Amino acid sequence: MESIHIKTVSKQYPVLIGKRAIQELPELITHEFNHLNKILIITDEKVAELHLQTVKNELIKTGKPVLQHIVPEGEHAKTFEVFYECQGYCLSQKLNRKSLIIALGGGAVGDLAGFVAATFMRGIPFIQVPTTLLAHDSAVGGKVAINHPLGKNMIGAFHQPEAVIYDLEFLSTLPLQELRSGFAEVIKHSLIADHDFYQWLKSNIVDLNEITDEQFLTMITKGIAIKAAIVEEDEKELGIRAFLNFGHTLGHAVEGSMGYGNFTHGEAILIGMVYALKLSMKKEGLDFNLGEFMNWVSELGYQTTIPDQLETVTLLNLMKTDKKSVDDAATFVLLNQVGSARLKDIPDSELIEEMAELK
Repeated sequence: MESIHIKTVSKQYPVLIGKRAIQELPELITHEFNHLNKILIITDEKVAELHLQTVKNELIKTGKPVLQHIVPEGEHAKTFEVFYECQGYCLSQKLNRKSLIIALGGGAVGDLAGFVAATFMRGIPFIQVPTTLLAHDSAVGGKVAINHPLGKNMIGAFHQPEAVIYDLEFLSTLPLQELRSGFAEVIKHSLIADHDFYQWLKSNIVDLNEITDEQFLTMITKGIAIKAAIVEEDEKELGIRAFLNFGHTLGHAVEGSMGYGNFTHGEAILIGMVYALKLSMKKEGLDFNLGEFMNWVSELGYQTTIPDQLETVTLLNLMKTDKKSVDDAATFVLLNQVGSARLKDIPDSELIEEMAELK
């Protein structure tokens, strides 16, 4: 079992990572919530089939009533309609400020449930219980949100969890596409913060179907530690926290244009990272073997080019709605070396030129 302590201006909380980590949940809740009256699990249809009963069996040990609300799978959960339904359920079941929400699932469920917790009665506590590799990024840091057709995660809040319980046994049920989606965020963490970690990933992860428990523990612990260090310094994304969006400016545009849920988040971000690496080499003089990188990720099954059906003008306009961008310019996270990032506004003409090369 690995433990990371997150310390931000607004809150301190533990992240527990390991096999059977879920068994730590009842004691944590009993210790931290003396006056707790109800526990609500928000999860999606697929995760409910696989892991809901396991989590309920643990929560029953607290002696508190345990409720459940099941939402659609993936990005389809992050709509205003589903958010509204969750709020209605909380009201109908008479939850209050002494209630606790458990976000059981991947990044989408965590974002939705966290936003429900942030806004119900102006904020109640919640705990993240990730079930995907992708959620190692989203479960830590307190950014919670739902989507709008004009932009991903545009309606949200900063609301830190009380804890993150990361049971590695839940990862054994993940399909390959979901592993691929999550591993893209692992790559991102290495590129923006740790050259040695990037080299370790390239040397050790050559088949996503063959990742060992020890490798999962190493990459998740390292990725969360990188994010924790950044969030502790910049909780509200006023500075360096924006570096965590490396690859996301184009990636979010690709994901949104393809239709949320039709192209996984991580696979879209990988395309965005290739684009950002090319811009970094051109604009920042990044010394990077892009060919070696693209061979590696291609062998892992990633697409590295922008889907043919997506129009350049549409992608450009979506990139300008990115939360990092100001005025009418698109702002990118670029690297001057692996492990060192910065923000830079890029003119439209250069963005269009680079997108044409990535088609």
